[in-house]
This record gives sequence, C-alpha cells and structure tokens, in this order.
Amino acid sequence: MPPDSMPPFTAPYAPDDGAIAAGLLADAAMTPAQVARIDATATRLIDAIRAKGDRFGGVEDMLREYALSTKEGLALMVLAEALLRVPDARTADAFIEDKLGQGDFIHHETRSSAFLVNASAWALGISQRAIQPGETPTGTLGRLAKRIGVPAVRTATRQAMRLMGSHFVLGETIDAALARARAPSERPARYSFDMLGEGARTKDDAQRYFDSYASAISAIGHAAGNNPLPDRPGISVKLSALHPRYEAVSHQRVMRELVPRLIVLAQQAKSYDLNFTVDAEEADRLELSLDVIDAAFADPSLARWDGFGLAIQAYQKRCADVIDHIDALARRHDRKMMVRLVKGAYWDTEIKRAQERGLIGYPVFTRKAMTDLNYISCAQKLLALRPHIFPQFATHNALTVATILELAGTSGGYEFQRLHGMGDALYEQLGKDHPAIRWRTYAPVGSHRDLLAYLVRRLLENGANSSFVAIAADDAVPIATLLKRPAAIIGSSNGAHHPKIPLPADLYRPERTNSHGIEFGERAPLDELLAEIAASKSDMDEVVDANAEQANAAVTAARAGFASWSHTPAHERAAILDNAADRLEQRRASFIALLQQEGGKTLDDALSEVREAIDFCRYYAAQGREQFGTGQTMPGSTGESNVLSLRGRGVFIAISPWNFPLAIFLGQVSAALTAGNTVVAKPAEQTPRIAARAVRLLHEAGVPTSALHLIQGDGSIGAALVAHPAIAGVVFTGSTEVARSINRTLAAKDGPIVPLIAETGGINAMIVDATALPEQVADDVVMSAFRSAGQRCSALRLLLVQDDVADRMIEMIVGAARELKLGDPRDAATHIGPVIDAEAKQKLDAHIAHMTIEARVHFAGTAPAGNFVAPHIFELASARELTEEVFGPILHVVRYRAADFDKVLQDIADTGFGLTLGVHSRIDDMVERVIARLPVGNVYVNRNMIGAVVGVQPFGGFGLSGTGPKAGGPHYLARFATEQTVTINTAAAGGNAALMTDQN
Repeated sequence: MPPDSMPPFTAPYAPDDGAIAAGLLADAAMTPAQVARIDATATRLIDAIRAKGDRFGGVEDMLREYALSTKEGLALMVLAEALLRVPDARTADAFIEDKLGQGDFIHHETRSSAFLVNASAWALGISQRAIQPGETPTGTLGRLAKRIGVPAVRTATRQAMRLMGSHFVLGETIDAALARARAPSERPARYSFDMLGEGARTKDDAQRYFDSYASAISAIGHAAGNNPLPDRPGISVKLSALHPRYEAVSHQRVMRELVPRLIVLAQQAKSYDLNFTVDAEEADRLELSLDVIDAAFADPSLARWDGFGLAIQAYQKRCADVIDHIDALARRHDRKMMVRLVKGAYWDTEIKRAQERGLIGYPVFTRKAMTDLNYISCAQKLLALRPHIFPQFATHNALTVATILELAGTSGGYEFQRLHGMGDALYEQLGKDHPAIRWRTYAPVGSHRDLLAYLVRRLLENGANSSFVAIAADDAVPIATLLKRPAAIIGSSNGAHHPKIPLPADLYRPERTNSHGIEFGERAPLDELLAEIAASKSDMDEVVDANAEQANAAVTAARAGFASWSHTPAHERAAILDNAADRLEQRRASFIALLQQEGGKTLDDALSEVREAIDFCRYYAAQGREQFGTGQTMPGSTGESNVLSLRGRGVFIAISPWNFPLAIFLGQVSAALTAGNTVVAKPAEQTPRIAARAVRLLHEAGVPTSALHLIQGDGSIGAALVAHPAIAGVVFTGSTEVARSINRTLAAKDGPIVPLIAETGGINAMIVDATALPEQVADDVVMSAFRSAGQRCSALRLLLVQDDVADRMIEMIVGAARELKLGDPRDAATHIGPVIDAEAKQKLDAHIAHMTIEARVHFAGTAPAGNFVAPHIFELASARELTEEVFGPILHVVRYRAADFDKVLQDIADTGFGLTLGVHSRIDDMVERVIARLPVGNVYVNRNMIGAVVGVQPFGGFGLSGTGPKAGGPHYLARFATEQTVTINTAAAGGNAALMTDQN
C-alpha cells in the first residue's frame, strides 16, 4: 500500500440490530424544548403539504391515488416499468389488456383534483373499457369498432405513462433539463443531474455512459454561472454504469480500469467547479466503491477542489463507519468533501440477497424506524464534521427535516436535497420559514425508456404504506402519528429487528437450519476463506477402480447391514445426517479446495455446492423425522386403528455425476439412508476423491460402514451394480441414454420390480418477449448459459427471443459474455473454469466447428490452453435444428415472431425434454399460457434458471428429463420406501372401551 493511501475500509457487514439500537436509543434523547420546536416545525410543514393546491399535480398525488397496496397501483407500476419499451403493437396490446385487467380502472373514483391524476385515470379507464379481456389480437378480437379502437387505446395508455414519467424526469436530454432548470423562480435552484440508466453490462455500455457523463458535465459547466460551491450545480455518477464487471471478485480489474476513468470525469467536473457525487450502490459493493473513491480522491490533480462527494445510505448498518472513513479521507488530503445522506432504495434486494447467501445477518435494518433513527444519528455525526464535510440531507420527511433544522443550529454549512417532482410543498414552506436554508433537487435526465427502473424504484420506495410521502397528505392520518419518533416506535433494543423477517440462518426453522455462506463483497471473510482453502491438503493419490467381484461383494455386505440400519429409529438416522451436515460446514474449505482441484469448480460454484450438500442432509433429515416416525393415523370406523408407515426397501444403488460431485452425491446417499435403506454409491469416474471424502465424513458422523459402501469405477462397474439381483432400487443422475440402459436392465430382471429414480438433462429453453428488461435478460442468460462452464443439467441451451427486440438483446448478451474471465478456478476473479476433461472438450469443440459452418456466429470466445471451452453464441433458423443437449458453454439463439408464439411452444414441447424453462415477460397471461402448455419440471420467471434451492425449488423433470419425484422436495423420500398399513381391531378384547368412555 502506498504511504499516502488510506487503509481499506472495514466494518462488520451485518452486525446485530439490537446492539446498534442500544447505542442509537441512548443518543436519541432530546430536551422538552427541542421536542416542542421540532413538533412545531414539522406540523407547519405537514399543514403545507395538506394545503397544497397544485392544479397540475405531482408524484405524491399519483402515489396517493394509486397506492401500491391496491391492484390498480401494482398494475400501474408494471405498466410504467415496461410499456414504453415494447416496440410492436401486438405485444403492447396484450400487455395493456393483461395489466388493466388486474385492476378496476373503469370504476376508479379519483379523489384528487390534480390534472395529472385525473388525466391518467381517464386514459386508463377509457383503455380498460375499450380493451376487455379476450378482445386483443391474443383473443377473439371482438367487434370491428373494438378493433379500430385498439390503436387509440395503445396511444392513450402510453401517453398516461409518459405523463407520469415527465413528472419524474427533468428532461430527456441534458440540454432540455438545463433549460427547464433555468426557469424563473423566486429562489435560485441548485440541481444535481443524474443521467438515467442501468449498470453497464458491456464495454460499449460503459463507454456510452462515460460519454454521457462527460458531455453532461460539459453542458452543466457551461451553464453553471459564477457562484462558488456549494451554490453550483452538480452531477451524480454511478460507478456500476462505468464498468461491466463492477463486483468485488473483479477488484483488481475494477481498480485498474475504472479508477482512471473516474479521475478523468472528476477532473472535468473540477474544471467547472461542480459538485461531483458518486452515487450509492448495493451493500456488497460498498467496500469496492470506497476503494475506488479513495484512489480517485487521492489523485493530486484533484487537489484544491471541494466538489468531490459521495452518497451514503442510512439503512446500511455501516453508515456511521463510512462517515468515519470519509472524514479520515478528507483530513488525510486536507480537503473538503460533500456527503449526501439518503435512506436507501434497494432494501428488498438487500434482504433477499442476504437470505440467499446464508449470511449471519442483514447489512440493512429490517425496520424502517431503525433506518430513520440511524439517519438522524448519522446526520448529527455529519453536522459535527463541518466545515471539511459539507452534509447534504436527502429527505421528503417533515419530521426528519425539522429534526435536522434543530440539530444544525444557525451556522449553515449544509443543504437539503429532494427528488425532482416530489416534496414541492414541503420545501416551498421551508423556504418561506427559513430563507437562508438551501436545498438541491436531484434531477433525473434521460429518455422515458431509461426512466423505467428509476421510476419503479421510486414508486416502491415512496409508495409503500409505511412511507411518509404516501400518508403525509392524508387528512385521515393524525399529525401526531406522523410526529411519532423512531425511538418511540422501536422502544428498546429488543424491538430493533422485524419480527416477521427471520435471520438468514433461521429462514427454514423450525424444520432445519439454513446453510451458512459468505458475502464476497466483505473483504475479511473472503480473505479468511481463501486462506483456509490455500492451507487445505487435497489428497490426489491414485484411485483404484473396483472390479465386478468387489461390486457384488459390496451389494452383499449392504444387504447384510440392512436389517440393523432399517430398524434404527428415524430420529436417530436424522440426527446422524444433521451431524454430517455440521461436520461438512466446519470443513467447507477443504471440500471447496478439492472441488476446485478435481472438479474444476470456481470459488462461487464450489461454495454453493458445499452449501447445497449441507442443505440436502438437513432437509432429508427433517423430512425423515416427519415421514418415517410413528406413521400416519388414517380415518376409519370406531373400534379399529389404521396406521400407514414408510419403511426402507433394501439396498439402493446411487450413481452420481461429475458436474455436482458433492451435492448430488450426498443428496442421493442421504435420501436413501434417511429412508432406512443401505447404499452402495458409485460416483463418476472423473471425481472419485470428492465422493471418497464425503463417505468418510458420513462414517465419522455415525453412518455404519455396513450401511454405506463406496465403489469406484467406470460405467461398466455401474452396470454390474444395477444388474445385481439383490438390489431394491437405483437412484441415478446423468445422461438420458444411460438412464434408458438402466431402465432396460431393471425391467429385464426376474424378481421384485424395483424403482428407478432418474434425473437426466434437457434442451432447456428460455423465452423472452418484447416486455422483458434487456439488462435483466442479459444477466440471467449469461448466468444460466455460461456459469459452471455450462455444465449444469439446468443450464440454458436454447434462447428464443421475440424478433422485435432480438438485436438489442443479443448485442447485450454478447457484450456481457465477452466480459467473463476464463482461467484458474482457484482464482476468485475467475467466472468460468475448465470443462471436466479432454473428452468433454473434444465433443464441445466438434459441435462448435459444426455450428460455425451451419449457423450464424454471434460470439466465439477465446479460451486459454487446457480443458477450457470459451462461451459461444450461435443463431439458428429454427429451434428444431437443436436435436440434442450440448453440455457446455454454448448458447443457441432463435428469433420468433409474436404471431408465431404457438409454434414456439410446440417446438419446445416436441424436444421431448422437460427439465427447466425460463420465461422473461411482464405479461402474466403469457406466462400462465407457457406454464399450462409445456410439461416442464422447473419453470423460472423473470430470473435465471439455474441454482435450484433445496426445499424451496424441488428439482427434476419428466419426459426425457427424468422420472421424478423431485430431489429436494417433499415427495422424494417416499420413492425410496415401501408403504405398510397396519390395521388393528381395538375392540377384539371384548368391547370398545374408548367409545364407551366417551359416550357422555
């Protein structure tokens, strides 16, 4: 680290809410005089909001009229998010019908006199009257007058969306925004311009956003006038818009490529003496963002400039730590810094991410009152750091504004901020009461198409029932309710955590504990895990394959051990599996190291696989307790008991694949053992050591050696095991061809008919229509097609894109795929590791060679030496040209016309496979139509189509994709068992004592 550089930011990622609350509550007390002044100020501001007489109306009017707790509000949100990007009339009409059909816009009685609300309500009501369900081109069209009316309806609804959008966006171009900002007003306005857009997925995206920022800075600078900072305009810059892989694991690349670009923009902003604010990102990017900011801020070319700043989020538990870090940064370089304090806008995403990753807690507060409490505490901290920190308080909450006014005193040195289109009445009254107070308007700039994500985020953030904006103007809500302090709402540290949001570890309790993961965006645990992996010893000694005699002996031994194991009580078997899960969690680093070395797994994939294996053990243990305990009492006549019980079948052969050599292996084995069977496990010949270590762990956890046997070998050994006359069942994951072979072998044997539980692959498709968000599609396609080098049963093989949007979608997917890093899977920055062996590579290379001749090549990546296959994207003329599963990072794309949608569904059905399916659409009717038409085991809507979670998304298909039941689901264990009904005549001893006892 250079001598003048800052120590990297570090703070606990997800500390305990209660501990934080204790400190915040202790510092929240104010004198009675302060409380009275704050109440008086806040009441005056609320009265101004309620007395507002804006004839045109604003965003608050729309939020009050169409609350997100209503069907109309939700339908309106989805319309706003997607309609303006739909290019073709057919899809637009279907979309309008679908969304307007979900609310009652015809009978909606507007409560507002505002033009914006009434115009929107009128357009939506007219639209719903004209397009009744079934009368768009997807239905029976209806009368001629109806058909003639459809274009008008489409226009009216789009205009309603544009009308809403115009109140959120200052201008569609920076010049238009500046012209609007120059409109005459009593008080000169301060602006921070935000160039709308999603994070970059491609280098071209990043360059386009960079150019947009640069041109905007130039335009703003030329129009800025001569006032000194802070009374000058500014621009907000999003780091994720400037780099296509803005993620913690790509840290070195981000620092190398992004920091110089940020410095160039900052230098340009300095040349005009503008406010240059780096916007806040999600919690997992906080450490990375501060590293970037630290490096850019330290550049000597930015010395003697007070305009550099950043936004920080009060809903993040590390907010106060960030303030300390920024204070130290500013002091180290003897410069001032501008700090925008916001409450935060990604709350739902942060909660979901922490749950999915199995973190110890949440990086954000789970109660809004805790965010409000932390906001005031952090505001107080910032105010104390004046003048070298210039605080900027972004809020529309009257109580928050009043509290900050009280805390700030009369010395100035700060400003408020508001979103364009919101808070007009509040800040107008504030200006009248406190002429010296200044505020800055955060003004989005961009086309209505770019508005989408921003608009929905603002609607979600400010339209929630708990939001001040949503209820401030409602006369039915007493002002005293709005003045209730966050500290009073929380009460004590015990009230800091939301009672209905369990910690990630407790997500599946009381049945089981969620597996523990880490956040790669937190430097300390990532470094600790990497050190543990590096220190792990991987046993790579030669593995000796068994012969047919040893295979037969294993079955004989397992059969001998069946009686003892099957009579072991279900709760004891379950306890052994829970013990195994705990041991696996303790040894995760050594298993990750082996998965990387033997299986070629990247860090992310290896950690996910260890967690899945843990979840399998715990899930089947919980299911075993429930299903294999005392049995189920059945209804019947009096004087008789009827109990249905499950019991083990005998010896199960478990044949597992190389692509999930730990998770699927342990899933098969633990399910069979839980059900009371003994097991002979035959892992894939490519990954024998992972299986051997897993079996040792199970034995250590308490599984008797007589109940679990490991046989190594190739397919011939598996065939010998399947052919053994004494086996009671086979559980298999692998190719359809091998599954057929096993099925024929079992059918040909004399003796009991035994079950085959098979999960095979598929030509997994994803359908994308014109309402889908391109950035989301690109993320999900790249993840589904190329993660794990495409070596997942669930991986995306066939992408079907509506031709109206195909060019843009394909361009973005290609650009995103180009940014993936291939290389050593032990490097945390690697996205794609090798394929499993030379044979797999040879087969994939042959398919690539064939496709290069027969198909249109959109992307052909470059692979390093070794068993690497780079991502490839080919366009086919028809889905029928793909006749088999291609098990690698190769994506096949087919365009379709909206009018041919039924043919698309038929082409998918005709493959005969039915494992996974992805659908990207905002049209619920279309999604339901796809689900009803296609017999597919796992359907994923508006997300990626890999990574099924145990007990949440039970996994497995049918047709050529397997037999079912689904692994990780509630019906799985029963297939490993036989059922026994025991009927006892309880009156046989001379009478029904129970009945006679209850006759009174």
